Amino acid sequence: MSELFKDIPEFVETNIGESVTARTETLATFRELGPPDLCHVIKSSGSKTAQRDLGSYHYCSGVEASSSASLAAYLNSLQFSVEEDTAWFGKGHGWRVRSGTYCCFNAFSRVDMRVDVKIPGGVDAYVVDLRGDKHAATPELWTETYLSALLRAIRYADDASYRLAGYRKLDPITTPEAELRFLKAAEALFFKGWQLGSDPEIQVATVVTNHLTSAVIKYFSDSFRLDRAANLFERMKAKEPEVAALLARSYIGMNEEIKAVKIMHSALAANPQSYPVLHAQCDFLLSKNRPEWAQAVAQQAVNSAPSEFVTWAKLTETYIELGQFDSALLTLNSCPMFTFNERDLHRMPTPAKTHLPVKKFIAESGILDEDSARDNEADVALLRLPAPGLRGTFAKAYSLLTLLVSKIGWDELLKTRSQVFVMEEEYRMHKTAPSVDINGHADDDASTTGMRAASDRGPNTPSEIPTIRISTESARTPNGTAHNRGLSTSTNYGEDRPHMEPVLEKPETAQASEEPGSPLAMKGEEQGKEESDEGDSPSAFANKRLCERWLDNLFLVLYEDLRVYTIWRAEISHFKTQHMSYRKTGTEWEILGELAIRLHHKEEAKDAFQRCLDAKFSAKALIKLLEMYATEGDLQRTLNVAIRLTTYHHRWYMDAAYPSMIAHYLFKLGLIHGHAKIQYTLLSMNLPVGIFEVMQGYMKYGATFNVEGSEF
Repeated sequence: MSELFKDIPEFVETNIGESVTARTETLATFRELGPPDLCHVIKSSGSKTAQRDLGSYHYCSGVEASSSASLAAYLNSLQFSVEEDTAWFGKGHGWRVRSGTYCCFNAFSRVDMRVDVKIPGGVDAYVVDLRGDKHAATPELWTETYLSALLRAIRYADDASYRLAGYRKLDPITTPEAELRFLKAAEALFFKGWQLGSDPEIQVATVVTNHLTSAVIKYFSDSFRLDRAANLFERMKAKEPEVAALLARSYIGMNEEIKAVKIMHSALAANPQSYPVLHAQCDFLLSKNRPEWAQAVAQQAVNSAPSEFVTWAKLTETYIELGQFDSALLTLNSCPMFTFNERDLHRMPTPAKTHLPVKKFIAESGILDEDSARDNEADVALLRLPAPGLRGTFAKAYSLLTLLVSKIGWDELLKTRSQVFVMEEEYRMHKTAPSVDINGHADDDASTTGMRAASDRGPNTPSEIPTIRISTESARTPNGTAHNRGLSTSTNYGEDRPHMEPVLEKPETAQASEEPGSPLAMKGEEQGKEESDEGDSPSAFANKRLCERWLDNLFLVLYEDLRVYTIWRAEISHFKTQHMSYRKTGTEWEILGELAIRLHHKEEAKDAFQRCLDAKFSAKALIKLLEMYATEGDLQRTLNVAIRLTTYHHRWYMDAAYPSMIAHYLFKLGLIHGHAKIQYTLLSMNLPVGIFEVMQGYMKYGATFNVEGSEF
């Protein structure tokens, strides 16, 4: 089709300009860094008297947005990518790019910077605000737009939420001069960084905790060049002492620990309530195997910022390292949970045509051969696992819960849970015992207050607690109906922190329909025995807490993960003893590998991912194996995985060599073997020319920016 681009993705519009109109209507919904840049072009064919027009668009990042000229240059370059086919109209009457519009969101001022280009003709730059009104572009707005575009390219380089069809990723920083320009812009706008928002685990973005500082740390730490970031933070620390947290982390990453300790000491002497500095100190102490000291520091951080999730999560982590698992569970239960906001993305009309071309050298390489239909199938029980649907604070809390169960096991976790939380049997006995009166106990205690509120509801209120509900996207069928797996779907993990409602419903974990002999089915009996041994002490009951509803949900999620994992390992053991081959589809191995990773069984995960790749191509499996092999220093296997993953990325127009996860792990390998050995190994592999040149992009970046290990 001669009207389409050769190697660039595009979506053909039904009505010319509808994509730009849709973006304008969506501007008010962008909350943080904003969506990828939108590039819209109008192509024409034929003579002036019989001209045909066609509108198309694609997403992109990495294009320098420092001026209208740089964006116009990108639009102008697209005219050389139109397929040359003049058979229909004769020479000079084929399709050509007539005009274009480049849209780049300014996350600081919450406006859309746009450049209209006519080819040949002029360039018009203007600003569109959230109401759709046009304004003049100023140098200050261009600086903000330039930095916003860079931050998106860095922060979302490997973000699965940004894996959009038709999204072209280019190298955002290609020269040392461009990197210096980035640092100057970051310095100029450093104290506006809080306006951009922060990671989902942070409730309130600050000068230290925001997308700007996270991007700077990510960009330089992934290439092991934190000295550049430290120089920036040194200058910022003179104006804002709390930046000492970032500076200390940078020095620790550079193995300058003495400097980092001195900086943290002076910062805390000046401001003992700075939780970012306290957390930097806590992480340092944990790395030095001093969890008892780290716990005291983490406790101080909670006192300083009790409304932040990260402070409670860090305290939970220190308790786990100390082996104080009851305190860890209570602390986890106290974590404030926040709404997870999805990434800022476009809502576009359905295109008339989608064009996703494959570059010739990628198609000929054979690396991305099609998988069989069977290898993309999976058992329904595996597809319904709810854990992959967790996001934000819920995902982090679940990782802490899995860390806890990996330390003590499921049975001990249930026992600890019954010791710190009010369980069903306790509540039954309390409600049926008229002599027990808890009104005199700790009026301000959340557990007793909850019990009194529940008791006041009347005799028809179900007596068993706690309420357990769960709902995740992964627990739903394609048509949107919920699977009935003994879990109610009336509460969504994306809600704000659940309130301690006095409505007490029979938890599904205690239903007779629960699998006989399962840990959740047996916990009521075990708890009843423990209470009999304790003499049914009213004070023991009054001193316990109610388990938050979201944490009860996570226990059910954990139970599902452990149940499936246990069945899997039992099946493998059985098949081995019978000397039989154990077969799963590629997708099933992929899910089982992710399950093992979640439960901290790395060797089992590695085996599952390797089996997955034997059956099908899987980017998820490749990414996990890349991390494992690079950490082990396995040169050959790391390169094999990196080649396949890089080819996959280029197939989907992710042409940026850095920042990327692949570059990070190759540079990590370079710390052990040196870049020269990596290059010679690549040469010895006799790769197709196109693939070899793509792989050389990582090494060229290392040489250009003097990444450690690149010296010859």
